[in-house]
Amino acid sequence: SAMTVDEAHTFFSNVQLSESESQIGTPILREIHARLDFLRHVGLNYLQIDRSAATLSGGEAQRIRLASQVGSGLQGVTYVLDDPSIGLHGRDQTRLLEALFALRDRGNSVLVVEHDTETIMAADYILEVGPGAGREGGRIVGEGALDQFMASNALTAQYLRGERAIAMPSQRRETTGPAITLYGATENNLKNVDFRLPLGTFTVVTGVSGSGKSSLAFDTIFAEGQRRYVE
Repeated sequence: SAMTVDEAHTFFSNVQLSESESQIGTPILREIHARLDFLRHVGLNYLQIDRSAATLSGGEAQRIRLASQVGSGLQGVTYVLDDPSIGLHGRDQTRLLEALFALRDRGNSVLVVEHDTETIMAADYILEVGPGAGREGGRIVGEGALDQFMASNALTAQYLRGERAIAMPSQRRETTGPAITLYGATENNLKNVDFRLPLGTFTVVTGVSGSGKSSLAFDTIFAEGQRRYVE
C-alpha cells in the first residue's frame, strides 16, 4: 500500500498464479486492475495508495470518488453532483468529463449542477434556473439540447454566444514592491520550493489538481501566518 498507483499496477501485472490459485485470484486481480487503470486514466498515477484522504486536494478526492463509482459497475443509477469541477485545472476538467461520460455510458443518469463552460457545452441536455437569484429566481428560463439552449434568452446562453463577457482590467498593479518570501516549503506534494508573495496585490495560485496549490496557500502560507500571529 506504500506503492504509487503506477507501481502497484506494475506489481499486480507481474503476479504469477498457479492453476489452483487462479480460480480464486483471477477475479480479484481483475477488480484490482480495473480500479488502478481508472486511477491512472484520471491522472492519479503518482498518488501513493496509503496516502491519507485528508491530505488530498479537492480535485484528487473528486476523481477518486468518481473512480469508485465507475469501478463499481452499477447501472440504472441517478448520480447528482454539485459543482464537481470546483478546484479543477482545465486539464483535469477533461478527465472529469470522461469519468461522467463513463458513468452515463454504463446506463446511468448524471445530473450536474455546474458553471463550467466546457461541462455545459458537453451536456446532452441543459437546464437554466433564474432569471436572477433569491426572490428573482426559481423559474426555468432555458432548457434543451445545446442548440436549443443556445437559441434561448437565458443569461448563460448569452455568455456562451459571446453577447456578454466579463471585462478584463485595463491596468495591473506592479509586483516589484514589498513581498513575503518563503524558502524550502515542503508539505504533501510540495517539494522544497521557494516562493515570493507580493503584498498589496491580487495573486492567483494555479496549476493542475494535486500540484501543491492548497498545500502552498493553506498548509504553508496561512498556517505559518497563524503560527506567527499566535506567537
